[in-house]
Amino acid sequence: MRMSQLFSQTLREAPGDTEVVSHQLLLRAGFIRPLAAGIFSYLPLARRALTKIEQIVRQEMDAIGGQEITMPVVHPAEVWQETHRWYQIGPEMGRFKDRAERDMVLAMTHEEVIGDLVRKEIRSYRQLPALLYHLQTKWRDEPRPRAGLIRVREFTMKDSYSLDADWDGLDNQYRAHYSAYFRIYGRCGLPVMAVKSDTGMMGGRLAHEFMYLTPIGEDTLLMCRESGYAANREVARFQKTAAPGQTTLMDIEKIATPNTTTIEALAQFLRVPQSQTAKAVFMMATINEGQQDVETFVLAIVRGDMEVNETKLANAVKAKQMRPAREDEIKATGAVAGYGSPIGVRNALVVVDDLIPQSPNLVAGANDAGYHFINVNYGRDYQADIVADIVAAQEGDPCPICGKPLEATRGVEVGNIFKLGTRYSDSLGCTFLDKEGKSQPVIMGSYGIGIGRLLACVAEEHHDDKGLMWPVSVAPYHVYLVLIPDEAARAAAEELYTALRAAQIEVLYDDRDERAGVKFNDADLIGLPLRITLSKKSLEKGGVELKRRDSGEIDLVPLAEVVTRLQTELRDLWTELDAQIRTVEYRD
Repeated sequence: MRMSQLFSQTLREAPGDTEVVSHQLLLRAGFIRPLAAGIFSYLPLARRALTKIEQIVRQEMDAIGGQEITMPVVHPAEVWQETHRWYQIGPEMGRFKDRAERDMVLAMTHEEVIGDLVRKEIRSYRQLPALLYHLQTKWRDEPRPRAGLIRVREFTMKDSYSLDADWDGLDNQYRAHYSAYFRIYGRCGLPVMAVKSDTGMMGGRLAHEFMYLTPIGEDTLLMCRESGYAANREVARFQKTAAPGQTTLMDIEKIATPNTTTIEALAQFLRVPQSQTAKAVFMMATINEGQQDVETFVLAIVRGDMEVNETKLANAVKAKQMRPAREDEIKATGAVAGYGSPIGVRNALVVVDDLIPQSPNLVAGANDAGYHFINVNYGRDYQADIVADIVAAQEGDPCPICGKPLEATRGVEVGNIFKLGTRYSDSLGCTFLDKEGKSQPVIMGSYGIGIGRLLACVAEEHHDDKGLMWPVSVAPYHVYLVLIPDEAARAAAEELYTALRAAQIEVLYDDRDERAGVKFNDADLIGLPLRITLSKKSLEKGGVELKRRDSGEIDLVPLAEVVTRLQTELRDLWTELDAQIRTVEYRD
């Protein structure tokens, strides 16, 4: 491709509203252009890079038995209503009506559609196992798109769906995806780690996220170097121990505690550790009951030295959405903000952390401004509707496996895998006849990779202060040919460009009438692996100048040897990349 014909232009500066390096560089290098918040056009350079990523994904999916299909972007609402996700998912789902006033959905994922296909196509155990995948457009109306391609509203996703006759089959396909994902990211030059995660709106028994560790990540991860434990903070566990103190249940007593609306103030006033107090958190949860959403007041209790994990709490009550309760909603239950507890509260769903029953004689609110109860004990003084792990793990908490302190880091999720089990088979009627002729539900798994987000993370990982530095596997072209204008040099450059294309070397030829500095800056900004410069000066020296993007060294290569030398350099780049690809087996 000639730069003079390329439908793109580089920018000297990124727009002021860009916040991460990948966003800035992809804009400046002419890869993407915004249309609206979280909606982008991908220009030719980006399209070529995305196509290469997609081909890597296809090869790895095919290698574990995948069959590629294409499912629609627009779905009738009925199939989403059958699984109840029509009622469970909030405004991030794109809903509209067709001309016949039928409710329709813009695809945010495809479990419902694959389920509809399965119930129409699968009849016998002889058709299982199967693995289907596609690369398709998705729409999720994110409330806060950010960081360029990291969090968008319209995007391309590879999602695959495993279909099995039994749970062992699902385990095998889950393990196969786990290893295949590491190969995909390795081939793209992106280091990742797998962590346990929340199943979220997908549901199911188990989920893992594949995380690219970076300070720009929205997710907090907790890890233990000793045991290898790693989990998203949304679901991370830690070893809980009862606070030392009195184990004999003491008589409850109401005492005056003026101006103690926080745990810190209460502990200081009574001269007790925060672990001897109970913290009340008031939330309003949207819970789906049949086909109707109902807002329910939730009163969560955790030990005073801990924090509520809203994801764990939402999962415990099966909430669609959650928000902090307003003061009037708190008062309506008989609770008092700053002095709250379950004692005397009405019309509330009470959820306590599983450490509370092991924590005797806590100080808890009396639901009376300026007063607390001392010696409050779960089971004797109040009961909960739900007892579950609802606290947030923190850096330094003991690892749930070995007890060593957990470390916190941040990351971007670039893929996920879910053991769906029969979540969708049961609701959609996806069954098959086993060897005995009995009807059984198809056991399903779901596995996703965001293609655009993966491109952005590769850009985030591979750059310097001059621009992008694409791995050879993802680079839109492999060679940037710079012509420093001169009649003799131009003729030689045209011949070289023709020879490179004949040798099937992917080349971007900068044939523009621009200054050398502009061309070199654009070459660094676009970030192709190899640059060759042809000028009157280089010809007088005997050839062309060759430079790797990741090196400051420049070699002079005779014109007649350029094609062979580039082929050697590209083989070396592929060998270097292949050496970094890890084979990672799944472990519980």
